[in-house]
Amino acid sequence: METYQDLSRLVSPRSIALVGASDRSGSIGARALENLMDHSDFKGDVYLVNATKPEVAGRKAWPDVASLPSVPDTALVAVPAEHVLAVLEQCGEKGVRFAIILTSGFGEAGEEGKAAEQTMKEIVARTGMRIYGPNCPGLTNITERLGFTFSPSFRHDLRGGPVGLATQGGGLGRNVLQAMDRGIGVALWSSSGNEVDLQVSDFIHYMADAPDIKVIATLLEGVNDGRKFVAAVQHAARKGKPVVVLKVGRSEYGRKAAQSHTASITGSAEVNSAVFAQLGVVEVDDIDELIDTAWLFARGMPRQGGALAIYSGSGGTAALCADMVGNAGLKLAEFAPETLAVLRDALPSYAAIDNPIDTTTAVMAKPELARTCLQAVCNDPSVSLVLLPQALEYGDITKLAADITADVQKESPVPMLPIWMSERQGGAYKVFADAGLAPVRSISKAVKAVERWMGYADWRARADIDFKPLMQTAARPVADVPTRALSEPEGKAMLRAAGIAIPVSRVAATLAQARLLAREVGYPLVAKVVSEQIQHKSDVGGVVVGIHDDAGLEAAWESIHTSVKRNMPDARIDGILLEHMAAPGGLEILIGVSRDPVFGHILTFGLGGIYVEVFKDVSRRMLPLSATEAEAMIREVRCFPLLDGARGKPRRDIAALTALLVKVSDFVVAHGDHLVEMDLNPVWVGVAGEGALPLDAVIVMEQGEGGK
Repeated sequence: METYQDLSRLVSPRSIALVGASDRSGSIGARALENLMDHSDFKGDVYLVNATKPEVAGRKAWPDVASLPSVPDTALVAVPAEHVLAVLEQCGEKGVRFAIILTSGFGEAGEEGKAAEQTMKEIVARTGMRIYGPNCPGLTNITERLGFTFSPSFRHDLRGGPVGLATQGGGLGRNVLQAMDRGIGVALWSSSGNEVDLQVSDFIHYMADAPDIKVIATLLEGVNDGRKFVAAVQHAARKGKPVVVLKVGRSEYGRKAAQSHTASITGSAEVNSAVFAQLGVVEVDDIDELIDTAWLFARGMPRQGGALAIYSGSGGTAALCADMVGNAGLKLAEFAPETLAVLRDALPSYAAIDNPIDTTTAVMAKPELARTCLQAVCNDPSVSLVLLPQALEYGDITKLAADITADVQKESPVPMLPIWMSERQGGAYKVFADAGLAPVRSISKAVKAVERWMGYADWRARADIDFKPLMQTAARPVADVPTRALSEPEGKAMLRAAGIAIPVSRVAATLAQARLLAREVGYPLVAKVVSEQIQHKSDVGGVVVGIHDDAGLEAAWESIHTSVKRNMPDARIDGILLEHMAAPGGLEILIGVSRDPVFGHILTFGLGGIYVEVFKDVSRRMLPLSATEAEAMIREVRCFPLLDGARGKPRRDIAALTALLVKVSDFVVAHGDHLVEMDLNPVWVGVAGEGALPLDAVIVMEQGEGGK
């Protein structure tokens, strides 16, 4: 069970020491002092620490933390890197609860900086003081107007609201705050930098409990502790607070940039995305999408099966918006008769009233018609959200319509989402922003936000909120532990013992023995080389299929030995595995398990053979799997119609495949402390009633488990 410290005295301290306080214009210490004293509404005690001056900016200063007259809750550290460790030692000895390290030049700067960070961890372990940073812009509590930061923009970024923002880097986090200019409001921004101690996960967990926060937006460069992250986002889900994430470092270029920036573990993009989706974390692709999506959640929670209304004064704009809604698989609402009656009475006969709505230019002549129509649409029982695409800026006319929209929104049971398509921003844009409607800058961005918003309702409806991932109970992976790939007979024996159906097979050490065993196994056969040195048997000519008689068996025996000796002369052949061939016409599927260093064991499902590499059509899950989740994995892949009987083909045994996935999951749970990876490829899937059989199995264990 992951534990989290109460961060309330970091977010809202009763007293604070600014170590490195300065009156030198432009310095970090001076900017931090200005934000704290001039632009914050801090009512607690402030202690300034300066090693060379008894007074800073007209206020008394102390030479060091040790000489302070009382113990501050938090220390804001703004001294050069070479002095930071000494300051932290004094803070820890003094009994300071939290230290915010603004200074850079640590883990992101090389080996010497990493060594300093290790010392910081030792200080935390020894004193109990928690460290935030280093290499961070500080902490901003906008609800209470507290700026523990050196940012010159703090004074301008003070629009409060229900979004909690947890980031690692500072620049993109500040970018989110500056979206306040189009109407979003933020309660708290944490930017945890190199995360020597406190991590993004600590703040997600804190924000999940914070009464002034409805939704959590996070910018991740990497996840340093997968267990803690999973526990934090699950806590947020149980509290009914969506987590929206933008993950940086999804390409090789991005990974390198993220590592040099905050020295984070970026992880596999595919695994990260799979974990996010499984846990209901809403993943976005860009910074404006993070803002749009988070703010939509802040304005209202979606309901499952909801539908949209499109309201515009331009027929072409309404049609374009409807196209994008349809292409995204979203649903337009069917208006109730009473809604249609209001629209029919208010608008001219040539207006389109049957969703999407085109009011035509009638509302320009009579703007109050917009109030009547919008109220009717917002109150329609089938409408969950109203899209308002605005193609043009018409000065006072547009502003008046925006005033009416903002007024109607105050009483509306559903959110209205303005889409500001014009490059020209006038008074209407400001009206929307001031009303907290945060206009989105394109139809495609708006539809993406709505798609994710509504998708979260679907996830909530099917989610197991109390799901306990195997990673929370299995042993943590240890670097550089020796591993061993089990032979195919060994691996299949383990699977068979776990109740997984495996084709009948035997291992022959000699050709004479092979002839006898062939009759026991039964023709037709497949013959495979058995060697600890060979995992990919086909690559060295170590597999022969379609053996129907003794003559074919003798030829296969000779072929395998000759090919293996030619391709891998140093490999020791321990025997030949003889296995009864599956019936023709089966579909080949891949089931793989890998142990991700951040999120633990991940199961992958998709087309088998070479297709998984070509099409990359797979689904992934953390384990353990329920039967419901296993079937969802199967239905999630694009190739599912092949399993479901596309174009007259027979339907495959999906029930047997589902049961196999669950048994594989159970196998991994049983061996989770030592299982490194497993590859069942191909898995033969017959038609309904014929079953699903792993035909090949590669299992890699830590040394000492499952073998020598």
